[in-house]
Formats: sequence, structure tokens, C-alpha cells
Amino acid sequence: MKKTISRRRFVNKTIGMGAGALVVPALTGFSFREKGKGLRPLIITSHTNETGRRAMEAGWEILKNGGSSVDAVEKAANVIEVDPEDTSVGYGGLPNERGVVQLDASFMDGKTYSAGAVASLENIKTPASVARLVMQHTDHVLLVGTGALEFAKVWGFKEENLLTEKARKIWLRWKEEMSPADDWGIPEHLQNLQKKESYRHDFPDIEHHYGTTNVLAIDINGDIAGCTTTSGLSFKLNGRVGDSPIIGAGLYVDNEVGAAGATGRGEDVIKSCASYYIVLRMSEGCTPQQACEDALQMIVDRYKKVNPNFYPSEKFVAINKYGETGCATMKGNRIPQMSVRTEKGYSKYDGIVAFQGK
Repeated sequence: MKKTISRRRFVNKTIGMGAGALVVPALTGFSFREKGKGLRPLIITSHTNETGRRAMEAGWEILKNGGSSVDAVEKAANVIEVDPEDTSVGYGGLPNERGVVQLDASFMDGKTYSAGAVASLENIKTPASVARLVMQHTDHVLLVGTGALEFAKVWGFKEENLLTEKARKIWLRWKEEMSPADDWGIPEHLQNLQKKESYRHDFPDIEHHYGTTNVLAIDINGDIAGCTTTSGLSFKLNGRVGDSPIIGAGLYVDNEVGAAGATGRGEDVIKSCASYYIVLRMSEGCTPQQACEDALQMIVDRYKKVNPNFYPSEKFVAINKYGETGCATMKGNRIPQMSVRTEKGYSKYDGIVAFQGK
């Protein structure tokens, strides 16, 4: 299949058309750079549903009043984390194979070069807030499992059951469909008499495998912060940790450059240190859009000798210190989007599918 023309290739092609040619604006990414300065404050999230919009408005309330990017990012992430209808993060997130919701989150402050994260955290709705406390009140970066829970409780977080009725039903349906050889499901003598349904049929709009949200922001002072939070791979092995709480993989922030966050198949993002790579490419002069596309290409190139037809499900979002943004996904039939809030209002912006038809 023909690969989608990236923003970079499109721009290079138009440059060679001659001075008299009409140069069409780039179709992906956008810039708030005005006379060398970025329009700020700015906050974005990879979530584009109604909850994502509400998260942006909550973060914007802090930014427009001169608040810090750290405060804005935490507030926005919390809005998404406590939504019981969102099956990808926090309360209502899909559980692991045992039916237990285990959450991961990371936080990074570009101004102070501080970072904090939690992994396999149970019974706490807002892991982003716990990750921020690890960042600001310990000399560690990552706390996991019972240690992360004990730390959260010390700071006053209350334990709550995170498995909603919706998520429980999805998990039970998955258990019944997992294997025809086990004893989950209706009695064998009735199996041919009843119409077989699928949890995918009952819940077509949820993210069944990968579900994560990134929030990145620049405040009025030009300070950048970011958070990545998730309930992880649905029905994962007990204790599995993805890329979201790994600094440099699921999140990376540098005040002098910008920030990047990842969603999708965490194993590939961990091995490629993708968010760090995106920020590194921006430091070398790439736009956020170019850097996101380059990271996807880099991952594909790593697998070429092993499996040239392997295209994992990644999505990257990024911002630079000028307020330029980027958004790209590896494959799929839908154009990836991100939510953006500035003084000009709330908007959704399209990214690109890097490998169409894969």
C-alpha cells in the first residue's frame, strides 16, 4: 500500500515547485509561533472525546490565570482519570487478566528536570497525582505495587474499588471468549442453541487493548510539564508494566525543547525510548510533527530484519517550546487527533497515519 505523504515530504516537494507556484499550507500540525515567539499558555491531550474537552477546559482555567503547567496538567489528567465511562485510564479502566485494575502514570517537570511515576498501583483513582508527589517529595522516580499504594495512603489518598460494573462485564465476557477448551461460558449442550455475542459487539466504542492519555502544557512563563496515565493493556498479565510510567518511553519533557507522550503498544515504546527520541529530534531542529513521524519510522526500522510486516499500534503527540504541535499514529483507518486549548478556544487537530493500509 502507498504510504501517506508526511508533512515533511509534502513541504519539501512544494519548495521545489518554483517561486511562482502556489504553496499550500501543511496539512498536519500547526504553529502558534508569531514573530519568533509562541502563543502561550497552551495545553493538549491525546484524548478527544467529551471528557478530553472537559479536561482541557479544567487545565485552561489554571493556565489563563497565570498558574503553572504542572498544576494544569495534573488537573486535566484527573478529569479523565475519574470518569467511570473511560475504560482506558483510572476509575473504570479495564482490568488485568485477574479482574484487577492496576494503574500506571508518570509526571515530568521541564523546569526542574524532576520526574515521578507509579506502576501497578491499585485502588487509587488518580495515579497522576501520586506520580506528581513522587516527583516533588521523594528523591526517587518510580514506585511500584504495594510500595506505591503505601506512599499514596501516607499522603491521604483513599482506597476505592476501581472496577466499575461496565468494566467488570467486559472482563467477564472476555473470560468467556478466551478459550473454547476451558469451562467459562454457557453449558456445552446450549452453545449451539444460543446466539453468540462478543464483548466487542456489546462495547464497540471502547479501547479494548491499548488505552492511555497524555497531557502536555506550556504556561505563561514558558515552563513545560507533562503527564501520561493509563490502566494499561486490557487483560494484561498480573503485574505487567507498560511504557506510561517509564520516563523517556511514555513521557519526556525538556523546558529547552518541548515534550512528547506516547499511547499504544507499550512494549515497543519502551524498547525504542520513543518520547525521548521525539524530544531529541526536536532539539535537532525537527518540528513536533516531523519528530513524531520519525519516531514511528524508527520503530518500524528496528523490526524490519525480524518481521518486515510488523507495524505496532503507536500514537505520539508532541509540543515544542514555541507552541508548535505534532500528532501521528502508526496505522489504522482513522486520522489521529488531539485536543488543544489556547486563548483562541478549544479545538481538535488532525495528525497523520504514517503507514496507511497496515
